[in-house]
Amino acid sequence: MLDIRLIREQPDFVKSRLATRGGDDAAKIDEVLRVDADRRKAETALQQCNADRKRLSKEIGGKRAQGEATEQIEARVREIGDEIGLLNDQVTLLDEQQKQLLLGIPNLPHANAPVGKDANDNPVIRAWGEKPNLEAPLDHVALGTTLKLFDLERGAKLSGSGFICFTGAGARLERALIQFMLDLHTREHGYLEMSPPFLVRRECMVGTTQLPKFEEDMYGLEDQQLFLAPTAEVPVTNFHREEILAAAELPKKFAAYTPCFRREAGSAGRETRGIIRVHQFDKVELVKITLPEESNAEHESLTANAERVLQLLGLHYRVIELCTGDLGFGSVKTYDIEVWSPGQGAFLEVSSCSNYEDFQARRMNLRFKDVAGKNRFCHTLNGSGLALPRLFAALIETYQQADGSVRIPEKLQPYFGAAEIR
Repeated sequence: MLDIRLIREQPDFVKSRLATRGGDDAAKIDEVLRVDADRRKAETALQQCNADRKRLSKEIGGKRAQGEATEQIEARVREIGDEIGLLNDQVTLLDEQQKQLLLGIPNLPHANAPVGKDANDNPVIRAWGEKPNLEAPLDHVALGTTLKLFDLERGAKLSGSGFICFTGAGARLERALIQFMLDLHTREHGYLEMSPPFLVRRECMVGTTQLPKFEEDMYGLEDQQLFLAPTAEVPVTNFHREEILAAAELPKKFAAYTPCFRREAGSAGRETRGIIRVHQFDKVELVKITLPEESNAEHESLTANAERVLQLLGLHYRVIELCTGDLGFGSVKTYDIEVWSPGQGAFLEVSSCSNYEDFQARRMNLRFKDVAGKNRFCHTLNGSGLALPRLFAALIETYQQADGSVRIPEKLQPYFGAAEIR
């Protein structure tokens, strides 16, 4: 969440940065300031009442020692006690109101983020490789059905639409991709592998900004106090929540595989046909916890780490930077990595690499002690490294052969155990 001191001291700056996102988020700042002023006024009154009660209680003790009557003062102390009770309730209520308002305000876009309204304004930063020269390429649905890589009908029979059942070589390819990415990120990029729980508590979802804004998209259990993880970002970023780390420990770099669960499945159409947009999918996630002054550089390296997967697999891709109007709720700066899908004739997003600065850390109370001994909020970053099954789809479409088989990229062959799928 945003620092209330920043809102209090520079409201016009905050409003101007929020305005670049579009919408009416800037209007929420005035409401936050009103509640903040009421809360501070109530806290001041509470402090004064506590001081008065302490002073009068001391006065009562002195008068009793002198044998003087104290009934009137005692009556006043009781009145003050009642006032303190009311003020405590008021402060608690206003504090919760302020917290809920702050939880509903998105992060401020980075000063260098391109200003724009929507995805149409996202600039392409770079591209790698070339589109494969394929004549009338089949899409992944046709390939997967012919080669029996997955069964969409029986997946729907098991769990409903939007769920996949990988089979045979398809299941082996999915597993091979996960293992390949984990080994790459841990052995070559220096990430610590984690295998976190797939269920996370409500406060963890709030910490990484999935809640309260996106609650309808999540699978909740136990009266919405426990959730199926929508991404490994949630358990991994929260791993050090409510802790104070030493500056020397940072950056911390984690890589984790989890299945991801999301209700939202998009609208019907070519983009959602097959396995492109589903309710459950596999993903290897990259998470960093960094010093504030290092987060920009760490963001660039995290993005490069995710790109390396596609480079080693020989897949054509591009990197776009999200404009202010297309940024995610908690991000200040995001790069999307999109792989070319010959069967779709379009680029498919397989990673969003984002810098949240201290936005998530404030929600999680995740801090570090700097060299001066002061406790400060960490910066957090994450990105897919990469997300399946879009990577799966792009790979089999790119490496399809004229005879109907699919070639396996050389770097992936030791994990898959074969050079092709027939």
